[in-house]
Amino acid sequence: MPFWAPLKSSLSTKLLNITVSSLCKAKQIPNAETAIVDGIRLGVLPDVVTYNTLIDAYCRFATLDVAYSVLARMHDAGIPPDVVSFNTLISGAVRKSLFSKSLDLFDEMLKRGINPDAWSHNILMNCLFQLGKPDEANRVFKEIVLRDEVHPATYNIMINGLCKNGYVGNALSLFRNLQSHGFVPQVLTYHALINGLCKARRLKDARRVLKEFGETGNEPNAVTYTTVMTCCFRCRLFEEGLEILSEMRSLGFTFDGFAYCTVIAAMIKTGRMQEAEEIVEMMVSSGVRPDLVSYNTLINLYCRQGRLDDALRLLDEIEGEGLECDQYTHTIIVDGLCKAGNFDGAQRHLNYMNSLGFGSNLVAFNCFLDGLGKAGHIDHALRLFEVMEVKDSFTYTIVVHNLCRARRFLCASKVLVSCLKCGYQVLRATQRAVIVGLRSIGYANEARKVKLTIRLAQFVP
Repeated sequence: MPFWAPLKSSLSTKLLNITVSSLCKAKQIPNAETAIVDGIRLGVLPDVVTYNTLIDAYCRFATLDVAYSVLARMHDAGIPPDVVSFNTLISGAVRKSLFSKSLDLFDEMLKRGINPDAWSHNILMNCLFQLGKPDEANRVFKEIVLRDEVHPATYNIMINGLCKNGYVGNALSLFRNLQSHGFVPQVLTYHALINGLCKARRLKDARRVLKEFGETGNEPNAVTYTTVMTCCFRCRLFEEGLEILSEMRSLGFTFDGFAYCTVIAAMIKTGRMQEAEEIVEMMVSSGVRPDLVSYNTLINLYCRQGRLDDALRLLDEIEGEGLECDQYTHTIIVDGLCKAGNFDGAQRHLNYMNSLGFGSNLVAFNCFLDGLGKAGHIDHALRLFEVMEVKDSFTYTIVVHNLCRARRFLCASKVLVSCLKCGYQVLRATQRAVIVGLRSIGYANEARKVKLTIRLAQFVP
């Protein structure tokens, strides 16, 4: 007997819909289907809301095909789908990255005579941007504006889509144009624009918009500031990046590990080890619990400082925190051991990585190759290179570069030619080093052959 049988006299479709919605949210879709069947037996018929709830649940927790099959059941029940039915299906297709399917669903909605609403067009615009069709998205946007159906979310989708498709200047112009017409940007609008400007490395514009954001009375969050700070570091404007960090601290933002690691990594890349150490102390004193990214950043810092014992100690600490070291963690250790000249230790750690089942460990092997070459152990590096089953362009570049450093240009030219024949590429500077080196030792003909091979490789698809 259905659990609601005692309430038969007071049952209604509204109660059925509430029950189905609750079961779907709890991911109990079979029970929701049972509730619909029981309701029909008791004379309570489902309506379009009932089926739309099912469509949404199947889109989220099953497949799009199963969700779409609900339309046939609606047809059999004499309940025509509405705009919400198709909006839900189209949104489900976009979430599953089935962008072409979402366009097909939009066309089907039009063929069925269902008029799209503002949300339909918003989903369509987002889909077109995802497919890399900004011109078509802009056409839809203009149609929405002419119909006066624009929603604040529409502007956010437009600005975010333009930024992601590389039209940051157009996004900024649209933003300014909207402001001049009295549009009050939302927090999401600012975030999308600032993120797009930072990715395009338009730091001045990003900082200007960030300042305006603060003046609106809305509080930029830590993620927004971290985005601008990261942009500063990428543009090598380290002092400005540290100013953003100071501003964040003065505003009382609670830093997460990502923000601290962004600063530490930037300091490490520029060799500002002392400042990196100060940021580490700041992070520890603030009580931030490190995640794996934080630990990897700290291990990288200690390895670059030659503090291998501290780096290895962190490996034990990672396990103590219940985290698992990833391939990048162990690669940093291998690179640190190589820089310290401990190649036996690096080899043992590579073997340890293999025992953990990390696969080819190509990046770690490349670090080992480079370390051997720079330390003058070029023959050892060549033996390792010959037995490596997996290689990439970096592998070949490392070997050729170090052979040139050892003035073994003939051997370097053979490895370079082998690389090009395998379809890989070596850095142009390394290619030039081989050619110049061959000429310097009197092998002009060999240099011409290598140069010709390089040119021919450029025309091979």
